[in-house]
Amino acid sequence: MLENAGVAFQVCVAGVDEEAIKAASGDLDAGALAVRLAEAKALAVSRDNESAWVLGSDQTLAFDGGLVSKARSLDAARDRLEAMRGRTHQLHSGAALAIGGAVVWSGVDTVQMRMRDFSDAFLDAYLAAEGEALLACVGSYRLEGLGSQLFEAVEGDYFTVLGLPLWPVLAELRRAGVLAS
Repeated sequence: MLENAGVAFQVCVAGVDEEAIKAASGDLDAGALAVRLAEAKALAVSRDNESAWVLGSDQTLAFDGGLVSKARSLDAARDRLEAMRGRTHQLHSGAALAIGGAVVWSGVDTVQMRMRDFSDAFLDAYLAAEGEALLACVGSYRLEGLGSQLFEAVEGDYFTVLGLPLWPVLAELRRAGVLAS
């Protein structure tokens, strides 16, 4: 997304313990948790690269009154997709910008995702085609691929679904003078 938007960047792995952050953040709703995770990632990298603008991001998925984590197996992915079939969930994409070891901006965007009532045969074919790659996705789907056929409606920004509230991030980078306005 950033490359296509003309933003030069370098990928750095933050190495934060996401499970520990989630455990310590039980008081937060799913949107606020996405921001907290993004801030932790941005800070972890910013502390080692003090002059660089660092963007951290993360996604959370709220469904049926709870927070959904990445599936650990294809069987768990199947169970999750069966549970979400014909229902709506919320996908939250949080982002944070840090410089000099401090967060200077953070935000979240939320998308309403309504899955269609797909058949078991479609689900079998989908899981076979996508395979273990689904275990890296919080909802066990990739909207930019075959996962688009799981849905009947998406209300919100496409970039947010892909994992980054791109428009607010670009606006903040322009406001800060990092990108030309």
